[in-house]
Amino acid sequence: MEFILIGAIVVILFIIIISNIAVVQQSYAYVIERLGAFHGVWSVGIHFKLPFVDRIARKVSLKEQVLDYPPQPVITKDNVTMQIDTVVYFQITDPKLYAYGVEQPMAAMETLTATTLRNIIGDLELDQTLTSRDVVNTKMRAILDEATDPWGIKVNRVELKNILPPADIQNSMEKQMKAERDRRQAILQAEGQKKSAILIAEGEKESAILRADAEKQAAILKAEGEAQAILAVQKALADSLQLLNEKAPNEQVIKLKSIEAMQKIADGKATKIIIPSEMQGLVGLANGLVEGIKEK
Repeated sequence: MEFILIGAIVVILFIIIISNIAVVQQSYAYVIERLGAFHGVWSVGIHFKLPFVDRIARKVSLKEQVLDYPPQPVITKDNVTMQIDTVVYFQITDPKLYAYGVEQPMAAMETLTATTLRNIIGDLELDQTLTSRDVVNTKMRAILDEATDPWGIKVNRVELKNILPPADIQNSMEKQMKAERDRRQAILQAEGQKKSAILIAEGEKESAILRADAEKQAAILKAEGEAQAILAVQKALADSLQLLNEKAPNEQVIKLKSIEAMQKIADGKATKIIIPSEMQGLVGLANGLVEGIKEK
């Protein structure tokens, strides 16, 4: 009987000892109270608490946590009611302050986030609210971080997830956006037509310049050809006169050569040729000789 009693006592002591051994995991901390008062904070590792004297008041996670709050009604400076939902990223840095700083820290953070959001949005108009998310996020993070510091909480980041204006304002904004897109499209189309007209005009201008240059070159070449023909005729006449001068021709031969030159100048196109009086006799003599030859 005594052995059974001793065995029972040993088992009870073993259970008590085992139940008072605690292992703290990574990224956690335990707040310990002794006889109802704060005693200390257990970090990572194995710990032993005194039976019936110490107790684990709170197990605190030191990881970064996320609170996603439902949409909150917020009124802007120009009296527009919007629905805004907020996401808060925070981390517990002091387990003691977190355990004893405020009752229900998560509920306190939610209320503080809602009131801070209303205060900030209340100073902004609708357009500013829609285009100043970064400003709102920065202000909220600074205010929340300062307010939750006595609670042992560090606010790392605040994000406005959704901003939902009233339905009628959304319709107006969509119409405005559509009008803006139509305006941009009209501007782009007009610019395209302008560039097309400029390109066509430049092409016509270059074509006209090329045609004028071609006509100019043709006229120059034609004039040069005619000038070269006249020079050739004059050169031939000069050469013939030079030969005649070398042979000491008489006056009649010179007059005949002059007549031949006049025929070349006329080129068969003139309808009337005026012959000097001193050549008329020679011409008559030449005609008589031709007629005599024909009779023979």
